[in-house]
Amino acid sequence: MLSENQHIELKSQLNDDVDLEKEVIAFLNTREGGKIYIGIDKSGNVVGVKNLDRLMLQIKDRIKNNISPSAMGLFDVVEEECENKKIIKIIVAGGTEKPYYKRKYGMTPKGCYIRVGTAAEPMHQNQIDRLFSSRTRNSIGKIKSPRQDLSFEQLRIYYEEKNKSLNKNFKINLELLTEDGNLNYVAYLLADENNISIKFAKYKGYNKVDLIENNELGYCSIIKAVKNVLQKVDIENKTFAKITKFERLEKRMWQPVALREAIINAFVHNDYTKEIAPTIEIFSDRIEITSAGTLPENLSIDEFFNGYSIPRNKELMRVFKDLELVEQLGSGIPRILQYYSKDCFVFSENFTRIIFPIDKDFTEQVTEQVTEQVTEQVKNLVLVMYKEHNRDELMKLLNISHREYFREKYINEAIKIGIIELTIPAKPTSSKQKYRLTPKGKRLQEQLIKKEK
Repeated sequence: MLSENQHIELKSQLNDDVDLEKEVIAFLNTREGGKIYIGIDKSGNVVGVKNLDRLMLQIKDRIKNNISPSAMGLFDVVEEECENKKIIKIIVAGGTEKPYYKRKYGMTPKGCYIRVGTAAEPMHQNQIDRLFSSRTRNSIGKIKSPRQDLSFEQLRIYYEEKNKSLNKNFKINLELLTEDGNLNYVAYLLADENNISIKFAKYKGYNKVDLIENNELGYCSIIKAVKNVLQKVDIENKTFAKITKFERLEKRMWQPVALREAIINAFVHNDYTKEIAPTIEIFSDRIEITSAGTLPENLSIDEFFNGYSIPRNKELMRVFKDLELVEQLGSGIPRILQYYSKDCFVFSENFTRIIFPIDKDFTEQVTEQVTEQVTEQVKNLVLVMYKEHNRDELMKLLNISHREYFREKYINEAIKIGIIELTIPAKPTSSKQKYRLTPKGKRLQEQLIKKEK
């Protein structure tokens, strides 16, 4: 049974006596945001709502029209079912342009509220002034586009695909203008042409030494770029079949739902003020998705993993939601954590990186295939390697005296299929050169040892 707390507000119904704006503003002005449930009374009893679609539309209109700064992209209104009754959940993120207030009353104690325990309390004027003085002003919505001759045909097509239209006021409705009426950086990102380059790279090994594919997927609407990246990753995310005694099981290199969420999250929350776009890099054992910017200010790592959301680019979030690329606000990270651990997230001072290893079953199957394909010479080489070895050590362990034969049939062949690697790859002929097993080579070694037992 739900109960009210600092992050949850319950309302049995929504009528003119319920100050919805006050509750939403209170959550917008907190760090973590919160949820408002319509159709559940203060005791946690589910009473449900009638005329659900009409009520949801009213809620969106009230939040859109009665609250400043704009809360678009910072809230979500969704239908849920509880005890066989329809209820409404309003998800509110913590905003970055505090203080939020009722347009009718402005930045006054009568217009500004904050969540205190289970109540929305008026703010003191000194608190309002302090928040206003520290308000984030370097958002992409406030930055003027480097070009003003922008077209939006791609964006129009994507909206039409969802049975939505962009009318003549779409630049205002989607907040694509600065306060002085110029197209902003959000418009630049969504435009048909821009100078935003999306790097998609693929490497042969486990580091960035051997680049085998390098694609530039940007220079178009960020929506089109995201779709191109998702399509490219889907092709790379190969499927393998595992035959058991009872059934045929199919798995992919990476869990598709988590992979999609990670990519979209990287684009929506990327810090474009740094003029750096997300990158996607595939290695032999993993995929890395890197975006500019670390955690939003005041959001802790625990809060991040618990699904609290402070959208860095609320205007982009709104468009991504319109086009159904994003589901519920704050749902992406919890969805990823259903399949991967928190260790997959790496936060640095300027970047956020998500690293998904290749599925273990996939690598084991690949290793089994490699075991069958490699030559006897390479198998023998793998079995004697237990540390970093120089060439003379390996020849001695294998009782081989012909250096050219050893180089061609053992070393070069093993390097070619990614079983061993050089310790000094930049200087292949170095007198200090040694060789070691790659992760792929170690898995092959384990397979060979198992077969010998």
